[in-house]
Amino acid sequence: MATQSTSGRPAPAPFVVEPTAHHTHTFILLHGLGSNGEKFGRELLETGIGSDGLGLPSRFPGAKFIFPTSRRRRSTAFRRSMLTQWFDVASLDDPSDRSHKQLAGLRESFAETLAVVEQECGDAGIPRQNIILGGLSQGCAMALICLIALERPIGGFVGMSGWLPFQKEIEARATAGDGPQLDDVVLSGTDERCSVSAGADTEKQDHGRSLANSIDYVRELLQLDNVSDGAHTVLSTPVFLGHGEADDKIKVSLGEAAHRTMGRLGFDVQWRAYAGQGHCNGSIFSQRSKHFDIKYHYLREKIALGLITTKLVPTTLQLADPFAKALAKETFTKLVEQFMSETGKKKD
Repeated sequence: MATQSTSGRPAPAPFVVEPTAHHTHTFILLHGLGSNGEKFGRELLETGIGSDGLGLPSRFPGAKFIFPTSRRRRSTAFRRSMLTQWFDVASLDDPSDRSHKQLAGLRESFAETLAVVEQECGDAGIPRQNIILGGLSQGCAMALICLIALERPIGGFVGMSGWLPFQKEIEARATAGDGPQLDDVVLSGTDERCSVSAGADTEKQDHGRSLANSIDYVRELLQLDNVSDGAHTVLSTPVFLGHGEADDKIKVSLGEAAHRTMGRLGFDVQWRAYAGQGHCNGSIFSQRSKHFDIKYHYLREKIALGLITTKLVPTTLQLADPFAKALAKETFTKLVEQFMSETGKKKD
C-alpha cells in the first residue's frame, strides 16, 4: 500500500491489520514523533479492552486498521537528528516557532495520508463515513491538519496529546468576523432592535466567510485549491481530543488551543483534560476511573442525541440490519476508549 510522495520517492509501507470478516470500516491512526506504524499499531491493538480481554480487531472483525509510518526527516528540535516525523518542528514547547520549517513535511505527509483515505474509499469501496482518522502527539497534529483540509466529512476523528499546527493563524481567520452578540446588546426600542437584527445577519455572514477563509488558509498552506463550492462539509465530522494536564512534553495548553480553534471552525469537538496525567502515561485510562466514565458516558449521550450518528454504516445497511446499526453506534466510542487507554503507554 506504499504511496508515491511529492518527492517521487515511495512512502514507507504502513502497518495494516486486515479485517477477519466482511470489510465495513477503516481506522487510520498516525504515530508520534520518533515512533513508527508497526510499533504504535501493535501496542494499540494487542492489548485487550474490557473484562473479556478482547482487543479491537476481535471486537470489530469488519474493521481494517491502518498505521502509516512517517518519513525520516532532519529534526530541528533534536539537533538535526534523523527521526521519523510527519513534519519538522523547531520546538515542542512552542510548535509555532519557525513554523515555515513545517510546511514541506505537512504537504508531503498530507498527500500520503490522503492517498490512504482515497485508496480505502476507492479500491476497498469503504464509504467515507466509515473511515476514522486520528493520531497521537505529532500524529494527532498531522491528522488534525489533514482533517481540516479534507473536502468531505469522514466518520470521526480521535486524537491524544496533540496540538494544531498554525493554530494562531487559523484561529485569527476564524474569528476575524466576530462581533457583538445579541445577548450582549441592550435594546431600548424597536428601531434599535431592527438595526441590531440586521447587523446580526451581516455578522453571521461575515463569520461564515471567516470560517471558510480559515479552512482555505489551511488548504493554501498545503498548496491545495480552495474548496470550490464553499460548503466545507468536513465540519460535520465529530472530533474527540484528550490531553493530560501534567503533560511535560506537549503542554496541555496546546491541546486546549487546538480544541478551542477546532470548535470555532465549526467542528463538534469533545475535549477531555485529565488531572495529574502526564504525556504517554495511560494508567488513569486503563480502568474505569471517574475520568474514564465521564468520557464514556458523554460519548454515549452524544450518540443518543444523534450528534455522533449511525452514519458509520451505509443507510441501506442501517435500515436492513438493526445489529449493524447498533454496532455502528459503538464503533466510535470503543475506538476512543481503546485509543485513550493505550496511547498513554507509548514513549513519544
